[in-house]
Amino acid sequence: MTSIPQPPDILSPEFAIDPYSAYRVLREHYPLLHHKGTDSYLLSRYEDVERAFREPVFTSDNYSWQLEPVHGGRTLPQMSGREHAVRRALVAPAFRGRELRETFLPLIERNARELIDAFRGAEEVDLVAQFATRLPINVIVDMLGLDRADHDRFHGWYTAVVAFISNLAQDPGIAAAGRHAGDELAAYLHPIIRERRAAPGDDLLSRLCTAEVEGVRMTDQDITSFVSLLLSAGGETSDKAIALLVRNLLAHPNQWAAVRADRSLIPVAFAETLRHTPPVQMIMRQPAEDVRLSGGTVPAGATVVCLIGAANRDPRQYFEPDAFDVFRTDLNPDSAFSAAAQHIAFGLGRHFCVGALLARAEVETGINQLLDAFPDLRFADGTAPGDAGVFTRGPQQLRLRLRAGAP
Repeated sequence: MTSIPQPPDILSPEFAIDPYSAYRVLREHYPLLHHKGTDSYLLSRYEDVERAFREPVFTSDNYSWQLEPVHGGRTLPQMSGREHAVRRALVAPAFRGRELRETFLPLIERNARELIDAFRGAEEVDLVAQFATRLPINVIVDMLGLDRADHDRFHGWYTAVVAFISNLAQDPGIAAAGRHAGDELAAYLHPIIRERRAAPGDDLLSRLCTAEVEGVRMTDQDITSFVSLLLSAGGETSDKAIALLVRNLLAHPNQWAAVRADRSLIPVAFAETLRHTPPVQMIMRQPAEDVRLSGGTVPAGATVVCLIGAANRDPRQYFEPDAFDVFRTDLNPDSAFSAAAQHIAFGLGRHFCVGALLARAEVETGINQLLDAFPDLRFADGTAPGDAGVFTRGPQQLRLRLRAGAP
């Protein structure tokens, strides 16, 4: 008789090394598990995580303590009903359609090119430190029309804010550093917001200052909180996705060759990366009333941890889910960057990530320019690096040899 394994601990060193083995145990034996260390309920099956993202009974009230202290105010993920609809309508136009294509895509292309130019003559690069973590933050700074000399300051704030949000163990030092970064960012932005209200330009910050929907305009706090959210959510997804996508493809040479030969496969490979190794591994929700799920009942007001990394590898949803396969037929790339996505790396439903198309533009542009500059990319030491992180996850380093025959 096969014994049932012990329930995994998401705060353990073993989980941090290999969460996917733990996710398998959770899905099979503990689809609803109360985790004492975080006093939360873990959801690991696709059907349950999908419900938690789609059904209104699962609120985002948890963000009042998880996000608000570092962002300095309420942000889109916390809102619901008309408040959410109006605030989303104020910011969404900049992240889709002609606005994204004509105004912000050139900024993405310029920043990718400048970063690549800095190591174009080198034999080797750490793609994480020298490209992936820099591109989305530099793009956001430029989109907002802020001083390009402040790229490094924003990168520091971004790092501290993301660490605060990812702080499952509630380390007080990390929490304090995150709050301090949020305060510094707000203090930096307030005088610039006053200037843009008086004399708006064509940049995103000016548009946030002047946008109006149904008689509602964004307050200064609305704007600083949104910029902080954009910096953390927009930066972290694209940052890790670029490194994960390149790592995953290089680890599968046939698929890497296919993408090199057919660049239209880049968004397909991005969608499969979001499914197979999602940068954001978990998102929290809080039910307004008792909810019955696969493994039991979640009580009203409890914190629910939706394990995206587990749900995206649920064999009930995907064929051979642990395999990275850009040619799989059970993941539709055409809907992968919309609220109809089959993977759930961007959430689902009304809180689907407003910046999904921006992330797609950054990743596609970055990968295309890397391939143009370095068609013979390969691992510097011949092996694929592993990932690190629990709340968010990706390679800490990705050392690549840039030219065939380089030492």
